Amino acid sequence: MTKKIAFQGEPGAFSHAAALNVFPDGTFLPNVTFEEAMAAVQSGAADRAVLPVENSLYGRITDIHHLLPESGLYIVGETYLRIEMNLLAVPGASLEDIKAVQSQPPALGQCRKFIADHNLRTINGSDTAGSVREVGARGDRSVAAIGSRLAGEIYGLNLLQANIEDAGHNTTRFLVMSRDKQEAASGGDKVKTTFIFRVRNVPAALYKAMGGFATNGVNMTKLESYMVGGAFTATQFYADIEGHPDDIGVQHAFDELKFFTDKFRILGVYPASEAR
Repeated sequence: MTKKIAFQGEPGAFSHAAALNVFPDGTFLPNVTFEEAMAAVQSGAADRAVLPVENSLYGRITDIHHLLPESGLYIVGETYLRIEMNLLAVPGASLEDIKAVQSQPPALGQCRKFIADHNLRTINGSDTAGSVREVGARGDRSVAAIGSRLAGEIYGLNLLQANIEDAGHNTTRFLVMSRDKQEAASGGDKVKTTFIFRVRNVPAALYKAMGGFATNGVNMTKLESYMVGGAFTATQFYADIEGHPDDIGVQHAFDELKFFTDKFRILGVYPASEAR
């Protein structure tokens, strides 16, 4: 049965490309916001959502960290997408014709050197795929878009120059979300567990809470804090570890963590991507 996959953005967005990597035979449901993509899974309109969580250049996707814990969805997988920025223009245009370039601000920021070297004016767009669509609809040879090859194919733009990003390591990590809890089997070597916690307001609580992971040989690959509820004293932490909750070392680490926290919840136990 073909799965329906929700993502944020227009057809041709990098999230669309990431979803294709995971579900090459899926049907895809674009959404304007992350909330709408999650709601599609919550309601059953989609079977999964593929959502960006962090980028190697720009760090975490802030909205996702706030939305995931309250979504009621489970992380069931991950994928990594190398973000290749491409200069796309209407048929017949050449690089010499281009005077301005349109894309979303982070994409423009990732191509600063190319833009400066070619003395291009920048136009802020709502997202990369939407910018490609708008440039194609206008038909102006002097304006190009920055986006994915997939977006260029969808909206009929020609590739003028590939890989114009400043940094070759530009990669985004995406999470695969489901309304049904599906945990990876224990005993495997490549399992990740994602969880959130909030430490109790006592001296050195975070230091003591983290100690159990070190003493039990559990590798923590991600730890980030963010404010919740607008209170400076209410800090929530989002963490990834290598291992399964059934592993004895993880069990001991979680027992120690829970002693110093007033909130703890596992968001997903899933296979680690080979692309990491």
